[in-house]
Amino acid sequence: MAFQDEEFIKRLRETFNVEAEEHLQVISSMLLELEKSPPPERRAVVIETVYREVHTLKGAARAVDMPDVETICHALESIFSDWKSKRSSPVPEGFDVMHHALDAMRTHLSPATEKGADQHRQRNELIQRLHQLQSQRPTVVSEERADVQPPPAAPTPALAAAAAHAESEKAVIADTVRVSIAKLDARLLEAEDMLVIKAMSAQRALELRELTAQFDQWWKEWGKVSAEIRTLRQAIDRKHKTGDTSRPVAASSALVNFLDWNGDYFRSMESRLTVLAAQADQDRHGVNKRVDDLLADSKKLLMLPFATVAGSFPRLVRDLCRDQGKDAELVINGGDVEIDKPILEEIKDVLIHALRNCVDHGVEKPAERTRQKKPARATIIVSVSQVNGSKVEIAVSDDGAGIDVEQVKSSAIRHGVLSQAEAAKLTESEALELIFQSDVSTSPMVTSISGRGLGMTIVRSKTEKLGGKVTIESKRGVGTTLRMLLPLTIATFRGILVRSSGQIFVVPTVNVERVLRIAHKDIHSVENRETVSLQGRPVSLARLDTVLELPPTSVRQDDSSFVPIVVVQSVGQRIAFAVDEVLHEEEVLVKPLGKVLVKVRNLSGATVLGSGKAVPVLNVTDLIKSARRRGSSLARAEAADAPTGTLLKKVLVVEDSITSRMLLKGILESAGYQVKTAVDGMDAFTVLREGPFDLVVSDVEMPRMNGFDLTRSIRADKRLAEMPVVLVTAMEAREERERGIDAGANAYIIKSSFDQSNLLSVVAKLI
Repeated sequence: MAFQDEEFIKRLRETFNVEAEEHLQVISSMLLELEKSPPPERRAVVIETVYREVHTLKGAARAVDMPDVETICHALESIFSDWKSKRSSPVPEGFDVMHHALDAMRTHLSPATEKGADQHRQRNELIQRLHQLQSQRPTVVSEERADVQPPPAAPTPALAAAAAHAESEKAVIADTVRVSIAKLDARLLEAEDMLVIKAMSAQRALELRELTAQFDQWWKEWGKVSAEIRTLRQAIDRKHKTGDTSRPVAASSALVNFLDWNGDYFRSMESRLTVLAAQADQDRHGVNKRVDDLLADSKKLLMLPFATVAGSFPRLVRDLCRDQGKDAELVINGGDVEIDKPILEEIKDVLIHALRNCVDHGVEKPAERTRQKKPARATIIVSVSQVNGSKVEIAVSDDGAGIDVEQVKSSAIRHGVLSQAEAAKLTESEALELIFQSDVSTSPMVTSISGRGLGMTIVRSKTEKLGGKVTIESKRGVGTTLRMLLPLTIATFRGILVRSSGQIFVVPTVNVERVLRIAHKDIHSVENRETVSLQGRPVSLARLDTVLELPPTSVRQDDSSFVPIVVVQSVGQRIAFAVDEVLHEEEVLVKPLGKVLVKVRNLSGATVLGSGKAVPVLNVTDLIKSARRRGSSLARAEAADAPTGTLLKKVLVVEDSITSRMLLKGILESAGYQVKTAVDGMDAFTVLREGPFDLVVSDVEMPRMNGFDLTRSIRADKRLAEMPVVLVTAMEAREERERGIDAGANAYIIKSSFDQSNLLSVVAKLI
């Protein structure tokens, strides 16, 4: 029984925490409104509302045995009681104390909070400050005798409206029930799983249509032999009329009968399959509608008004302004627009960064605004609007100083993001995009609020992670607007299916800029990296299988062949990936990876296709980072793309260091070359005389015979003289390079700037 009581108290506390947060949110917003000195009629409504909220919260805290919250509520109730009866009135310095009281109650509500002596001391100090605040209020002395009760005042229209609204809310609450988010999440996941059934039904209907279409080929072949069958039957009938009952005639008759039966049987099968295909198509339409409706209704269960996360924003702006000696009013439009709960949770931090930037970088101090003939109080507006059935736009704007584009350029140059010459060529809109780069900031110093150049980087990365886009507009002296276009839900998305190295992958459509085919001859090398030209601008090219470290495909591409290309972009970067095949686009349901696989690079989840096959969903941001890091190129894959039956190119690696020797051997073998090793020049020259090789990769500093001497020996041998030699060395001096050239080396690669893609590119060109 004790255990059951303990469980009941736990559930009761959980319910109270949810209710208390609602009360605290209302009280906080009402306090912010009181600070703005509303008209007397509205002020009476606000004070009445807060008084009731505090009183209700106090009673609930008493019911669940939370004396600290109850005590704070009692002190607040006394203050609002005086305000309500007009025995005292609000003063500006008291609101800070009240906001601290709300923060203290939130702290007490947290189950992780330790109830120690320090917390009790802080609570007592807060209660003392609240009592002092009440005693310091100017008292309004009534001229009437204390024992004479004034007649009850008629309720004002505002109070009557507030009462009516409260009654309507009670009626709504009476028709609702609280359900834990975990249970709703579980139901949504079950509804999302129905998308797999939807895809499977479409796949089965397609397979039945394809199977029915195969009968067309059968009928064509049947038509070719039907005349011969009729001729054969006529001949058999003539034999029967003459009384010929020999075994060959009987066998021929049985064969013709079977062929006739076979034709009738196939006609019956075709008819049944045609009906089944039509029924499957009807079932597909029915399943699609029901699944879509079920999923849409299930998503609505977890869609919350934007106001649920925006409640703390006015307090945030207020505190930031007070810390910096500024004054700004936050206006929220579209708070009733409903958005998926996971998106709201993710976007909250993004909006906090945006609001901090508005206050710190945008809003001027009141004196400066007055000098510029602006209102002393700045206005920050957060607007939420539904763009279409699946997108929502959140815009954060201020009427502050705007962004100094030249300062942005200077910061970017100072942090090495771009050069002075590149900065001079940028348009204003391109320069504004620089603020999304890490380390770029217009703040002259680093503070606790901003200046590190991370805020806007976080805004873009989180927005794009959610499948959205972010843009910025600014006009100097007028203000700045940050726009975020986000999906309403993130459970499903459109994805492009591609095939690479025999494996199917899904690329989120939102990250795909374009899909095209380019001629192999249009792929160029810039600084040893493969690039393609798109709209006159070079774009880095990488092979998807190489970046994902998959076995390369075995199709060699000549200059006239075409390469399927998927151009993707994320966090302001774009890159082209060469794939084996672009299949099609479809709606997919992404399932997160398990805890063991959550940190796997380049993957964000998995999905199940209509065929029942599970395929990975690619993380485009990770892919771009991996491609940049590996320096992957199409040429690298070409070296490995030897067709079946073609002899592999043989490379001799000469290196006295076993570590370097195995590294070079591994790089070349992974690219498809047959590799043999030698420990120094003398050993290498012996190996070269024993068997044919296509190329030599050699170190320079080695015992017995160094790389220069080995190269001279190769050039002096008539049989080996034309063999390409690549020297890989740590010797960077110009004189050493000249020695290598004089010795007859075809390429000279410095180890300090060694990149495996450079080596493979050089090798591919030489052989």
